Amino acid sequence: MTINNSQFSKRVLFCLALFFTLPLWAQTYPNKPIRIVIPYIAGGPADVMIRAVCQKLGDNWGQPFVVDNKPGANEIIGADTVAKSPGDGYTFLVASDATFTLNQNLYSKLPYDPLKDLVPVTKLVIGNLMLVVRPDFPANNIAEFIEYVKRHPGTLNYASIGAGSVNHLFSTWFNSINGLQMEHITFKGIPPAVQEIMASRVDSMFAITGGVAPYLDSNKLKGLAVSGKSRQPVAPKVPTFWELGYTNFDSSYYIGIAAPKGTPADILTRLAKDMSAIVNTDEFKLKYLQPLGFDAVGDTPDQFAAFLKTDRDLGAQKVKVSGAKLD
Repeated sequence: MTINNSQFSKRVLFCLALFFTLPLWAQTYPNKPIRIVIPYIAGGPADVMIRAVCQKLGDNWGQPFVVDNKPGANEIIGADTVAKSPGDGYTFLVASDATFTLNQNLYSKLPYDPLKDLVPVTKLVIGNLMLVVRPDFPANNIAEFIEYVKRHPGTLNYASIGAGSVNHLFSTWFNSINGLQMEHITFKGIPPAVQEIMASRVDSMFAITGGVAPYLDSNKLKGLAVSGKSRQPVAPKVPTFWELGYTNFDSSYYIGIAAPKGTPADILTRLAKDMSAIVNTDEFKLKYLQPLGFDAVGDTPDQFAAFLKTDRDLGAQKVKVSGAKLD
């Protein structure tokens, strides 16, 4: 087909017009540092992992990703900060089950609406919890644990870092499914709770896998089962709930990324794709995920949104069973 000068000129003008009508951010983004709000204290497992992701993203995008720790109030402080930020692609939030699912059931009122004010970007990783018991607990597997607790209703206990925490909710959910009665004891953090279990002053806990795995081989703790479809590299001798037949129970949580409403969709897609590429490398898994008991995911915004629809219903059930209210 032959294109005459007039047709060629029209096509050139059309392309130029299309280019100059593109949004400015699409031509220049990113042109300044990007803030990642982490609703946890610096130095924790999620913080360490996210900082490693941000370092690699900054190298790839040509702009630094600046970590802003805003811990407190079960992720509400950080979530509210991002929910009230402009949706211009320069502010993102690290968010777990608490932000998207649990807080709306634990609190009668929130300063942000997780459905309207935040948009899902990616479910970045899954964190696995392990059911551990004191070293002298008279059970060596889940079946024996359930049988022993049933024979001693109300006399045994479990630890958590507070009402509404993931270890509290998974404990009450597991107890409800299996008809167990146990006393709830709260601590100000995972380390003191684990120390009390190792000293045999507390009976059990759903704990972060990477935090308790180092104590298993020395018999300072017993690991009975862990969440996930496959065993964790840091604790290969501990079976999963799934392989033991407890397919209706999963003591895992997720760490994802959210953005303020109005953030352009192609920025969300780009960030999700690039974060997924980072966490799914063998090098990153070996260095930052496996030691902490994390499994890489890195799904798309649409996949994360679809997951959240079902997870909200399950989260409401967990909170209802626990009876927890944090107002």
